[in-house]
Amino acid sequence: MITLDTIRTEMEQLLEVEQNLRFVEVRADSLEEALADAAAQLETRPILLEYEVLEQGFNGFAGLMKRPWFIRAYQNAASLQKAAKKKRGKDILADDLEDGGKPKDVNGTFYVRYFGSQINLKVVPPIGKGVPVNFEDVMLRLKRSDTLSLEENIVKKTVEQGSEGEYIPVGLYSHNQAGDASFYVDISGDEMKGYIVASAPATGGAEISADRILRMLDSQRIVAGINKEYIEAFVDNPVYGTPYLVAEGLVPVDGRDAYIAYNFETDRSKLRIKETESGQVDFKELNLIQNVIEGQPLAQKIPAERGKGGKTLFGRYLEAKNGKDIHIPMGKNVTLDTDGRTVLAAVNGQVLLVNDKITVEPVMELDGVNIKTGNITFLGTVIIKGNVEDGFDVHASGNIEVHGSVGSSHLEADNGDIVVSQGIMGKDKGIVKAGKSLWAKFIQNAAVESGEYIIVHDGIINSTVTANKKVIVQGKRASIIGGHIFATEEIYAKNIGNSTGGSETILEVGFDPKAKKRHDELIALQEKLAKELDEIELNIQTLQNQKKVRKTLPHDKEESLNSFIARQSDIQAETDEMTVEIQELQAYLRELKVVGKISVSGMVYAGVKIFIRDVKEEVRNETKAVTFFYENGFVRYGKYEPPSEEDTKRSPDGYSTN
Repeated sequence: MITLDTIRTEMEQLLEVEQNLRFVEVRADSLEEALADAAAQLETRPILLEYEVLEQGFNGFAGLMKRPWFIRAYQNAASLQKAAKKKRGKDILADDLEDGGKPKDVNGTFYVRYFGSQINLKVVPPIGKGVPVNFEDVMLRLKRSDTLSLEENIVKKTVEQGSEGEYIPVGLYSHNQAGDASFYVDISGDEMKGYIVASAPATGGAEISADRILRMLDSQRIVAGINKEYIEAFVDNPVYGTPYLVAEGLVPVDGRDAYIAYNFETDRSKLRIKETESGQVDFKELNLIQNVIEGQPLAQKIPAERGKGGKTLFGRYLEAKNGKDIHIPMGKNVTLDTDGRTVLAAVNGQVLLVNDKITVEPVMELDGVNIKTGNITFLGTVIIKGNVEDGFDVHASGNIEVHGSVGSSHLEADNGDIVVSQGIMGKDKGIVKAGKSLWAKFIQNAAVESGEYIIVHDGIINSTVTANKKVIVQGKRASIIGGHIFATEEIYAKNIGNSTGGSETILEVGFDPKAKKRHDELIALQEKLAKELDEIELNIQTLQNQKKVRKTLPHDKEESLNSFIARQSDIQAETDEMTVEIQELQAYLRELKVVGKISVSGMVYAGVKIFIRDVKEEVRNETKAVTFFYENGFVRYGKYEPPSEEDTKRSPDGYSTN
């Protein structure tokens, strides 16, 4: 059954919600922008707003007669109640918990205040193991000389149950209206702070209630920023003769400017030298290059924020500045993602800020590679105007061009050519690998590989050189002296070997160098495993004989026997797998259509070893102007056949071997 008390309670709750409702009046070009601005000011989301249109906007024609939208927006009452309950719950939880999350033990307390002619009681229950309010203490406080009457039942109930933060009338006293406490409201010059300055009551005078303060603020036309918590705290513990803050306007907050969030280090001085696994600094790994791949996000523009408008105590709207927008600083070889804010790399390369613009450089130019640059790893083409000094590495996904020389270094171009203008002096440590072709003035004491051609101007000396197509040595001193040269198709040179003997010179053609190398590695590994297997089988036989004689073996020897048997099984399995792979490689090498040939325009000296496919020929006597070729299972000597015009003129773009 609905009673008057029920209706009164609901009306009081509704009034409280209505009093807490805040509103803002906003003008904007569109309704959506107006709601977004209002939501920012009310610190909520647009979906939680209710609004009324004060003036409907109009887009106009061709930019003329345009009229903004003018709305008054409120926060939805239900969401406001929900937020208030949530906040109260959090505040209570925070106040009631110690640092460790356990409930505090807080004693109960009570307040007695004299409003009008009534005596009012407020009781705060204890928390945790705190001591509750004592009824006798409350009664002693209430029984003042000017007390006229007390409702002891109401006092007792309030002490036992608490007053839920409210002041409950519990009696009457002899009220001397002339002695009432007084106060006035003081507003700051900027209309952003409201204070009350109170005078204490005389004997028999009434104290200041929260309702009196609210009525006074209303009479002063203060409609925003009223802080009921501050007011309630004043009522509980009055402050006299000193300004006491009870209302604060909403300070406008300017929006943050847009900015660029970089995904790479823009300050090169902060790039750190790489450390080894042991924590030592490797001064060859200076880590100065920031490689990126095509499509990689490099930076993102974080949009400017809308300002949050403020409001004075009298409800006057205070404009806030919106954050300033910025242009995205895009340089070469970058593009924007579909979101219009994210900068992507358009090519592989090095990301840099060039004239404050985000740029990806697919070509890296260096004066040299040394202790100043450290090792180079680059997703693109590297051009080195000087030398690559001993002990330093250059690894590029594109081409590598060295205008100087290469020492005992490691150069690798995964998908490109390598050009070395002044030659390679490997000192038996240098390794150079080109995904495509390689050009050099000379190669000496180095290991060189290419996916296609190796073209040398002066000569190859005591080096291991492998080309998946051809090795061409052309020039006035185009000689191959010492070392091991592999080519799938052909080898061309002016002279091979030398008259004084010295280092062995071996040339092989007519097979896939990588397949042949793998084949030889497997054969060598099989031989090594066969020796290990012989030793293991001997150990197994010895231990098994001991076991037959003694019936049992000591624990350590039993473990050794089991270990030998397990290793024997592993070796047999590995050997079987290798045998299958060796047979497949042999079949592949036999079926190659390329036969291969070696052509020498000058002299082939005695002692040079020639391999065409799997047939060996050792040159017994010096031979001039000859081409070695395969026929009917033998290496034949024929008339010299020069390389094609296409091969002699082959050169990388922008570089000439002449």
